[in-house]
Amino acid sequence: MTISSHELGGRLPLADRSSLSESQQHLFDRMTESVVPWAEHNGFTSRTREGRFIGPFNGALLSPVISGGFLDFQAAEETHTSLTERVRQVVILAVGAVWGSAYELYAHSAAARTTGLPEETVDALAAGRMPGELSAAERTAWRFAHRLTARRRIEQPLYDEARAAFRPKGVTDMVLLIGAYQTVCGLLNTFEVPAPEACHGN
Repeated sequence: MTISSHELGGRLPLADRSSLSESQQHLFDRMTESVVPWAEHNGFTSRTREGRFIGPFNGALLSPVISGGFLDFQAAEETHTSLTERVRQVVILAVGAVWGSAYELYAHSAAARTTGLPEETVDALAAGRMPGELSAAERTAWRFAHRLTARRRIEQPLYDEARAAFRPKGVTDMVLLIGAYQTVCGLLNTFEVPAPEACHGN
């Protein structure tokens, strides 16, 4: 089945670099240098064969200065977080499942598998369930991320549990990570961006 650019972009056409402004081209080139290798390492697709960005990256080009700052924020979070990579992916998938964001779940299911999370565990997380195979800390992270995303509040017992597992810095790092991926999911859902596999009917 041939996938059209319209399908992959959702409500947006996929941008060609040549049609972009100077600031958009700067962001395009920055994402080519950073996002593309990261996606390839984690086993998911971030652009078409013709080199057009898909997922949240296409929409990000519409606001290049703010999006560039958001990339800085995400890089700082990933570099300086106290959370393990497995916990990060549990949190990200918990957020994506609440939002029902197809591309985010597609991309971070792949990223979660690279951390060693088993396929069935990843599938459960993407479906919005907490699998029993998670460690105690990972289960706490899932409950925290799911609750804050779905209910916008963390009750005292769950806060105490998260504080004991991650210390105050880790709790703060989780909240910042949750906020980042709510922004990503907001872009994806607003523009109805599909996962590439969904376009193939998988």
